[in-house]
Amino acid sequence: MIDAIREKIAKGLYEFSKHAVDQTILRNISLDEFRESFANAIVIEDYPNDKYGPSCLVLGFTKNDRPIHVQCTYATRDLLKIITLYEPDEDLWIDFRERRAANEG
Repeated sequence: MIDAIREKIAKGLYEFSKHAVDQTILRNISLDEFRESFANAIVIEDYPNDKYGPSCLVLGFTKNDRPIHVQCTYATRDLLKIITLYEPDEDLWIDFRERRAANEG
């Protein structure tokens, strides 16, 4: 799945939801950082039954090692939809890959 997502990103076959655009501004994530994060990205969560259609959560790192989480649709659509993106909070994630338990931290 990640190879197909990377291919869509590389070809520019993606679109941002309004929410994702808002998040890039609020969280100061540049388009370059967004693209860079897919060079080494992995799928860390899968949401096949998401209410807006199948999607997944991807973790990647920028050239400056900034972690970025991107929730996007599966690559089966003509355009990959970027639902949201953010820099994960270390207090909520273990190695940015696994959610911490509610009482952990």
